[in-house]
Amino acid sequence: MGLLLKNGEIVTATERYVADVYVEGETIARIGQKLDVPAGTEVIDCTGKFVFPGFIDPHVHIYLPFMGTFARDTYRTASVAALTGGTTTLIEMCCPSRGEDALEGYKLWKSKAEGQSACDYAFHMAVSRFDGGTEAQLREIVADGTTSFKIFLSYKNFFGVTDDEMYQTLKLAHDLGVIVTAHCENAELVGRLQQKLLSEGKTGPEWHEPSRPEVVEMEGTTRFCTFLETTGARGYVVHLSCVPALKAATDAKKRGVKVSIESVLPHFLLDKTMAERPGVEGMKHVMSPPLRQKHNQQALWEALAAGEVDTVGTDHCPFTTEQKLMGKDAFTAIPNGIPGVEERVPLIYTYGVSRGSLGLNRFVDALSTRPAKLFGLYPKKGTIALGSDADLVVYDPAYRGTVSARTHKTNTDYSGFEGFEVDGRPSLVMVRGQVQVRDGEFVGTTGRGQFLRRKPEPPRAD
Repeated sequence: MGLLLKNGEIVTATERYVADVYVEGETIARIGQKLDVPAGTEVIDCTGKFVFPGFIDPHVHIYLPFMGTFARDTYRTASVAALTGGTTTLIEMCCPSRGEDALEGYKLWKSKAEGQSACDYAFHMAVSRFDGGTEAQLREIVADGTTSFKIFLSYKNFFGVTDDEMYQTLKLAHDLGVIVTAHCENAELVGRLQQKLLSEGKTGPEWHEPSRPEVVEMEGTTRFCTFLETTGARGYVVHLSCVPALKAATDAKKRGVKVSIESVLPHFLLDKTMAERPGVEGMKHVMSPPLRQKHNQQALWEALAAGEVDTVGTDHCPFTTEQKLMGKDAFTAIPNGIPGVEERVPLIYTYGVSRGSLGLNRFVDALSTRPAKLFGLYPKKGTIALGSDADLVVYDPAYRGTVSARTHKTNTDYSGFEGFEVDGRPSLVMVRGQVQVRDGEFVGTTGRGQFLRRKPEPPRAD
């Protein structure tokens, strides 16, 4: 039986118009006015509502052994939370450490999702070391359909790579036609600053940001862009948080470096005073790069509107209050991360579109279309077009609500955005033609999600 979304305002990265969308099977079969549909078709009146393409979160952590503990979501909880917020595709960071076998880690991460996810998913494959066997393993992983890598210029001796390893990773990525995402800091400087602060008795969460200041992120971003320029590889800066790093990346773009920029939800709405609260309240807001001074937010919003910041992810990494308290004696032991996969779409809509100056088309572009294009999912994902997957979000702009841990679906006992007002919410969310969410509640099938195999870009002359 087909499904008809009737009289909604369709919004893509480039268009806005009122029309009907007829879904047959897993794909969009027809778009137009007053469509004739077969008897028995389910008809959903979308008058006064937006119809968006399913949103894509290009940066999440679901299964993650980290800092002596594990992120608390599973694919069952994270995918339901994502869908409730309108996200129909997750791209997870697959992050085995330097001491682990990359291929075995990749298989482990895939096993955590298979048959468990309610939404579609893909991976970025972390390269945490580059030795004699790495190239063969990465070629096998790319052949399996994972066509983006991840490197950390931080977390020395755990996830972090050396400059030599970064060069080898980027050179291989260029040859294979895949994109490399990067956490841009300076691991050596972070380590030295952490040691200095702790030796001075500065142990609380308020010292996390000074241990990873803006200049450290700027240096890492500059270095990554320099290596991209030298190798000709395509790159993607993850969770960019501050003006100096933004300038480094945009300057590189202007001189022709193939680099894209992601900022994440917390850096648009939260500032460093949140992590300066005493005790566990401050610990809840520790992430890396850290929450910054408030003036950075306006710069990020402006860069997002202008398309200089390409995408908005979450860096979703959920820990409980008890886990955060692992850092009660030293900020270096606080598990880094703030959950946000459920809140991203409504909060960016609220404070960007509804209460800000972010255009609706750019909103869709940043949260759906551009991630799809950058990571090899377009036009199957990221747009509303004939033949595209019927990943559709009917968004009710008239809804009013408040973010709260009491009602969220994420597997944590707190929200980093507790009390934030929300204008609108997804009233219906579909994954490949099947309704998974109605009026904020999951009504679908766990295990509906599929692993999205992607193809590398064809080789091109530089």
